[in-house]
Amino acid sequence: MTKLLIDCDPGIDDALALALAAGSPSLEIVGITTVGGNVDLSLTTANALALREFLDLGEVPVVAGSPGALLRHDVRATTVHGSSGLGDAVLPPATRPAEDGHAVDFIIETLRAAPGEITLVAIGPLTNIALAVRKEPRVVEWARDFVIMGGSYTRGNTNPAAEFNMLADPEAAAIVFEAGWSVKMLGLDVTLTALVTSDVLERMRPLGRLSDLLVPAATSYGVVTAEGGPAIHDACAVAYVLDASLFTCVPAVVRVETAGRYTSGMTVTDFKAADRGANALVATSLDVKRFWDVVLDAYTRLAARLG
Repeated sequence: MTKLLIDCDPGIDDALALALAAGSPSLEIVGITTVGGNVDLSLTTANALALREFLDLGEVPVVAGSPGALLRHDVRATTVHGSSGLGDAVLPPATRPAEDGHAVDFIIETLRAAPGEITLVAIGPLTNIALAVRKEPRVVEWARDFVIMGGSYTRGNTNPAAEFNMLADPEAAAIVFEAGWSVKMLGLDVTLTALVTSDVLERMRPLGRLSDLLVPAATSYGVVTAEGGPAIHDACAVAYVLDASLFTCVPAVVRVETAGRYTSGMTVTDFKAADRGANALVATSLDVKRFWDVVLDAYTRLAARLG
């Protein structure tokens, strides 16, 4: 059993990532922390709370964190994720509130209490993680592993240079990559191959109550065809924890651009410098067929539990 602490900004693909974790018997979610990102913090937290109940996650703590970037104006993705953050998916509102306290302190204390046991997965802007690293540098030692969805070595999606999570808080991302741990980076280079095709969608439709989330989420921000459709970016980070062999990964030195006029948030990736001290393991390819087998198997198990 691998324990996960998931820092997120739900978000359509965050919801699909949480569903993947919830349906995987080898994973135990020990906490969910939220950050402002795809939508404002109030909405990412409300969505996380609704997902906790919809996915039957029991008493898993949900703790709200940073509302915006360390130094910059907020960047949001409502044009992609809709005004609610969950696109066309409509979940019952949560009946229980978030836990007291701040996500940064929760991250620190959760990792402190179980050093070497918990994998930290970040699938939103890295503001909470950067503040945790600055407040308590030992979190880099206490985390069993650190996996992110973010960045790219070839392209951007919010602009030509930068992926959304990096652009939303470049200074935080720079702090996180320079903190002294090995960042497992699942970027656009692989996540843009994790596409919801018509075949995948048809395998989601019979999944009972869970399909009320999966189908509208998977179709909210792109047209699904036999050849391709929207990418479920964040699920790749959870899939990596489930089975790292799904991905080809290469050591690299990754620096985050914070000063560029046109390249702020770019993850500048140097594979040739890795032999002089890599700070990241960067995913370069994905076994797409096996990925969907893993994801849909987990969704099927979760659907059987939810009814």
